[in-house]
Amino acid sequence: MKTLIRNGRVIDPASQLDQTADLAIADGHILAIGNVPSGFQPEQTIDASGCIVAPGLVDLSVRLREPGHEHEGMLASELAAAVAGGVTSVVCPPDTEPVLDVPGLVEMLRYRSERLHQSRVFPLGALTRALEGETLTEMVELTQAGCVGFGQADVPLANTQVLLRALQYASTFGYTVWLRPQEMHLGTGVAASGALATRLGLSGVPVLAETIALHTIFDLVRATRARVHLCRISSAAGVELLRAAKREGLPVSADVSINSLHLIDMDIGFFDSRMRLTPPLRQQRDRDALRAGLADGTLDALVSDHTPVDEDAKALPFALAEPGATGLELLLSLTLKWAAQDGVPLAQALATVCAQPADVLRGVVTGAPTAAQVGVPNRALGSLAHSLGRIAVGGIADVLVFDPEACWVVCPETLHSQGKHTPFGGYELSGKVVATLVGGHLAYRAE
Repeated sequence: MKTLIRNGRVIDPASQLDQTADLAIADGHILAIGNVPSGFQPEQTIDASGCIVAPGLVDLSVRLREPGHEHEGMLASELAAAVAGGVTSVVCPPDTEPVLDVPGLVEMLRYRSERLHQSRVFPLGALTRALEGETLTEMVELTQAGCVGFGQADVPLANTQVLLRALQYASTFGYTVWLRPQEMHLGTGVAASGALATRLGLSGVPVLAETIALHTIFDLVRATRARVHLCRISSAAGVELLRAAKREGLPVSADVSINSLHLIDMDIGFFDSRMRLTPPLRQQRDRDALRAGLADGTLDALVSDHTPVDEDAKALPFALAEPGATGLELLLSLTLKWAAQDGVPLAQALATVCAQPADVLRGVVTGAPTAAQVGVPNRALGSLAHSLGRIAVGGIADVLVFDPEACWVVCPETLHSQGKHTPFGGYELSGKVVATLVGGHLAYRAE
C-alpha cells in the first residue's frame, strides 16, 4: 500500500534529521522524505500538521503473557497496546510457561504474532534450560528460530561457573546476553531497603543486591569480552559502576524502566500494590541519578517494563501482590515528560526509545569515551538489522506520528492492554499517538 504522511516534523535521531517534510511510503519501505516523486499516487494520506513523525518505538522489556499467562494478557491485546502506544518493536523475555528454551516455542510465538500484523516481536531465549541455572540451552538453534539474545529474565543465576560458560559461548558466536543484575540471596525482598520499608515493615532489597551482581558481571565480561545488556538498572551506585565500565570500554549496554525514572519508594504510600514492581522503587537520589544517566548516555534505553497483572493478583496485601504494571501505552508520554522536566532535547529523548534500543538489538555497544564497538551482527534481525529505530529512504517503514502538545489523562479502564494496573493512573500526560505504521501497514490510527 502507498501512504503519504504530509506536513509533519520528521525527526530521525540516528541521522539527526529534523525538518518539516512529507514522507512517502510504498511496499513497506520509505520511498522519499521531502521530495515526493511526481507520479506517486497514495492510497491513503495522513495529515501530520502540528505532529512529529518519528521512528516507531523499540521497547526492550515487554511481557506479552503468552504462552502460559493468558488470564493476564493475550498476544492480541498486548500488541494492540503496543501500536496504540507507538511501539513497533518489542523484545519479550523468556519467562513464559513453558519457558522459551526450545526452537519450537520460539517459532510458535513468532508465527502467532506475525499473523496479527501489529508490532514486531523479538523473543529472548532462555540462557539455561527452564531458567534453572544448570544447563545451557542450544543457543545456535534458538537464534535460528528467531531469538535476538539470551537471558534469565528475573531469575538470578546463582552458579557463577554456569554464567562464565554462558558468556564464553555467547562471545564465541557473537550473541548478546541480557541480565538483570540481582544477587539472588539479597534480592528476595519486596521494597527497596530504607526508612520507608522499615516503617511499613516490608522486607527490603538493598542496593548491594544490584552492585554485587554488577561487579560479578563486569569481571566476567573482562574475562570473556562477551556482549552483555543490563536490564533495568535501579540505583545511583549501579549507574556509577556502569559509567566506569563504559569508560573502561567494556562491551555493555543498559536500560532503565519508566517506573524507576519517574517514581520513588515514597510513592508506595499506604501499601499501594500498584507500586509493587521489580526492581523495587528506590529513593529520590537513585531516581535523580537514573535520569542523569539516561540523559548523558550512560544508560542506553528507556523501557516500559510492560508486565500486565490481573485484578486478583494485585488485590492482595503489598508483600503478596504480584509485581508488575502495564506500560506500553505510557512509554512515549513518560519519555516526553522526562525530557520536559530535565530539559532534554526532543530528538535526544526520542533516541532513548527508538535509535538507541535498536542499536542494542543490532549488537552495537557505545562506550564513552571510546568509539562504538560493533560485535557480530544480530543474525536474528535479518533484513531489519539496519532499519529498526530509523527513518531513512529505502528503510523499513516503521513510523510513529504523534501530537506532542495533545494532553490526555491515564485512565486504566481505557487502556488497550488486558492489564489495567499502572502506578500512573490519573496522571495528565502530553503526547498522543495519531498513527502507527509497521512495515508500511497502518496498524493504529486514533479515532
